[in-house]
Amino acid sequence: MTPVCVTHGLGPIVLGLPHTGTFVPDDVAAKLNANGRKLADTDWHIDRLYDGLVPNVTTVTANFHRYVIDANRDPAGISLYPGQNTTTLVPLTDFEGLNIWDTAPTPADIKQRCADFHTPYHAALTAELNRVHALHGVAILYDCHSIRSGIAHLFEGILPDFSIGTNLGATCASQIETATTAICTQVQGYTATVNGRFKGGWATRHYGQPQSGIHAIQMELAQSTYLVDEAAPWTYDKDRAARLRPHLANILTALANLAPSLEGTQ
Repeated sequence: MTPVCVTHGLGPIVLGLPHTGTFVPDDVAAKLNANGRKLADTDWHIDRLYDGLVPNVTTVTANFHRYVIDANRDPAGISLYPGQNTTTLVPLTDFEGLNIWDTAPTPADIKQRCADFHTPYHAALTAELNRVHALHGVAILYDCHSIRSGIAHLFEGILPDFSIGTNLGATCASQIETATTAICTQVQGYTATVNGRFKGGWATRHYGQPQSGIHAIQMELAQSTYLVDEAAPWTYDKDRAARLRPHLANILTALANLAPSLEGTQ
């Protein structure tokens, strides 16, 4: 299994998909406990949800599971949300705070997994953002995520359907946040928030350098918007997805249309 899959588009949008993969090497799987082997914290079917929404997008997809190593965490191990419950570079618990390992990873294990999985994913993502930037003078990373709408260990209450993250506006031009927010807040039957519980993961914060012409925004979708149930077997709901996909397509189209006006902006 290759650690990353890339499709090359000619447009200004790069979709990052760091958490849809379910591959776990045999030696890692042998160290997970029964709870860990459920892989419950996958961004289930997010690749299918975004597939074919608009033409000419580039996709960079991690094929490995986040329990192997989390491609959306700082390789230095620095927390995204100091003081809040969250998962680490190689998670020790699931989103409910429950242990996932029979044999926890060692520092040497983590170093090796960085080399085998985390580094190749980000090398591919960097290459694609640079390629797209060379084509357009601007590149927009749209980082695709989803999560169960209710996880008491991580946040109170129920998440909005759309959680937009730009690290308080630092990772992209204001037009990108404004355009995305306008679409999400105007859609009937859905809820939205900006820089709420999720302000953008490490990829959004790392790559979002608007002063250099690379913009980044994260979309965290509530899985209730496109799954039959937010529990195993994590079945894709074609009807719910069919209602959601046009709105996601509208977002990506709006961002692509914005791109020419962003060249040289901060």
